[in-house]
This record gives sequence, structure tokens and C-alpha cells, in this order.
Amino acid sequence: MAGTEKLVEADHAEAIITRIEHKSRKIESLLKQNKPVEALKTALEGSPPMTRDERCKSANWIVVHRALMAIKDVEGMFSSLDPEYYDILMKYLYRGLSTGDRPTCDQCLRIHEKLTERAGLGCILRSLADTVNTLFPIIRVSCLAFLLGIIGADNQPKTYVEFTQA
Repeated sequence: MAGTEKLVEADHAEAIITRIEHKSRKIESLLKQNKPVEALKTALEGSPPMTRDERCKSANWIVVHRALMAIKDVEGMFSSLDPEYYDILMKYLYRGLSTGDRPTCDQCLRIHEKLTERAGLGCILRSLADTVNTLFPIIRVSCLAFLLGIIGADNQPKTYVEFTQA
């Protein structure tokens, strides 16, 4: 019976990848029409895929990354982007920052700054605290601890006195 569950998950993953491929073609079309914000909205719709399959998550990240890197006017992007996309966008920004790729990190930091101004710290906390739809499990715990003030900038745990005085 356990083998059947894996097969269902594998079939489900293949269906998700097919949808992501379709989404990718639509995004490329929007980018060719010089509609980067529409491409980003399309990339974020239905994201992240509801699966633990890393192939699906990676394929979806590639699509979102392509749309993110096409954004030139960050201020203009936020005038057209609905707030319903803010939390998922924040998740993908952290995924981008975790790559270590300089152009990707630069773009993610530019967007992160404006998104935080617009959506506030709650957007950061929601994206880091979500344990169901994780995109960046490696950095989540340490970032959340830093934001909550449990650890300091030196990455050392704060004492009870330091924590209560903060």
C-alpha cells in the first residue's frame, strides 16, 4: 500500500510540472509583450505548488525567478501588484536570497526593501513562520529567531536579561 501512495504523489508531481511548464510559456509570452508585472502575477498564482516534491518547487522557482528578474521598475510593480501576492512574493524573495547569486540577490533585496515598506514586518514573519508551504527551510529558523530577537546580530543566543530589555 505504501508504494501506491508514492505512485500517486509521483503522478501528482508530474501533473504539477505540466502546469508549471504551461505557466512558463505564458510568462515568456507576457515578457515578450513587455508586461513584466503580469508575468510576475502569473508566476505567483498557485504558488508554491502544494507538494513536497523538490522537482516541483525548483521548477516553479525557475518560473518565478524569470519573472522577478524582468522587473525593472519596482515602484511601478507595486502600483500594479495586488496585496494578495505580497506574502508569497516575500517567500520567493528569500528563496532568491538563499541562492547566493549576485544579480538575483541584488534584485531580491531591491524588491524586499519596497515590499517591507508597503506590507510591513508582518509579511516577513508570515513568510518565515509558514511551515506548510516552505521554500527556504534552511534559513527560516535562524531568520525567524533573529527577527523575534531571540538571537542577536552576532548569531549568539541572547540571555534572558538581554531579551527582556530589548
